[in-house]
Amino acid sequence: MITDLRKLTYENRLRSLKLWTLEERRNRADLLEVFKMKSGLTRISMKTFFDLNVDSRTRGHSFKIAKQRSNLNIRKFFFSERVVQRWNNLSQEDIDHKTLNGFKKALETRRRTQMDFFMD
Repeated sequence: MITDLRKLTYENRLRSLKLWTLEERRNRADLLEVFKMKSGLTRISMKTFFDLNVDSRTRGHSFKIAKQRSNLNIRKFFFSERVVQRWNNLSQEDIDHKTLNGFKKALETRRRTQMDFFMD
């Protein structure tokens, strides 16, 4: 649609338009959904999908999700499995935001400082 970008590769078009890849958008949407569950901004309870990690280690944040074990390879692509590690890698400051927009800004900052955070 933009004639100047027609001959560029997908990655270069995204970079020039400052857009996220489809993979990054999916992973960002997953994190936003978990934040909504944690904050009570959706009807879905966090307990529906996740168990909180009760380990008392001090690393990371205070709202870590326990990783479930599974024998099936297909299960690793479920929402409740693919978001756990990325959520647990967030900092306490990231999850402490009171509003969804504040959390979105924290994710934007994380993307600028840690480019591969949203990539699998």
